[in-house]
Amino acid sequence: MEQNPLIGAWRLVTYEAHTGDDVLYPLGEDASGYIMYTPDGYMSVLMMAAGRPNFEAGDMLAGTDEEKLAAASTFVAYCGRYDYQGDRVIHKIEVAFYPNRVGTEQVRFIQLEGDELILTTPPMVLAGKSRKGRIVWQRAATGGE
Repeated sequence: MEQNPLIGAWRLVTYEAHTGDDVLYPLGEDASGYIMYTPDGYMSVLMMAAGRPNFEAGDMLAGTDEEKLAAASTFVAYCGRYDYQGDRVIHKIEVAFYPNRVGTEQVRFIQLEGDELILTTPPMVLAGKSRKGRIVWQRAATGGE
């Protein structure tokens, strides 16, 4: 059986969406996040825009509609099982911030370069255009960084 190089935690470097020469940064050029793959076949991903404003209230259920909308439009999250297939990984989504993804399988094509993981997507609609996602991750440091 081929060893799974995805296992572990990866820190977001960049999240881009391409159509021709047009590059969109869905969460901004300085987005942050993590993707994690466990040895027993589970994964999770969390990404957010930089500089997200705090809610005025100290109660996370008491934000205004405007605060909740701003928070929602600057955050991506999902998790579930995954299937590593060498040149691709299939994310089998069980829980997702974007409800349309629950119960779907999302293909990500894998390119590994040292401690860098590049995941690309098949075309998907983002901001009204068909785009291919390109998400670059750096293996997270071990040992308490």
